Amino acid sequence: MPQEYTMQQALRQAIQAKKDLYDFYREAAEVTENLAGKMVLQRLCDEVGENIGKFFKYYQNNDLGNLGEFLATPPQSGTVMLMELRKALDKKVQARKARELAMREEKSIEMSFRRAAQQVVDPMVRNLFMEVADDAARHFAIIESEYEYQITRVHESDVATYVRE
Repeated sequence: MPQEYTMQQALRQAIQAKKDLYDFYREAAEVTENLAGKMVLQRLCDEVGENIGKFFKYYQNNDLGNLGEFLATPPQSGTVMLMELRKALDKKVQARKARELAMREEKSIEMSFRRAAQQVVDPMVRNLFMEVADDAARHFAIIESEYEYQITRVHESDVATYVRE
């Protein structure tokens, strides 16, 4: 069933979804002891922050404050990915666990925004939702690549070296 979203509602939804990811990556990077894992998570946090800034430029309501204030706000209580990360902290979270959680969340966001885009009437809102979904798919691919490297110690760029024809 088609849904009507105003562009501002769509931007608000995209901004909040990205903020939840930003909070996850920031906290995961803080608690990950593995330096390579910490760097990947911090890079994703920074990239998501930049994505929020891109959407923020077009958001006309002032309920979120400015970008810096918004990014500094505490995470929403009850976000599933942060609760799972904090639960894993009791078990000394490793970069591997944080990446597993991140991949699951990125895939969930991608699918959620793709489904929403199929039901949206306004083509500009649909494009915005698809952009969020595409960003999530790209982040998933980055995390998956690093995750595979962590497990196999063979990066996808090295595969040609190890594959015999």
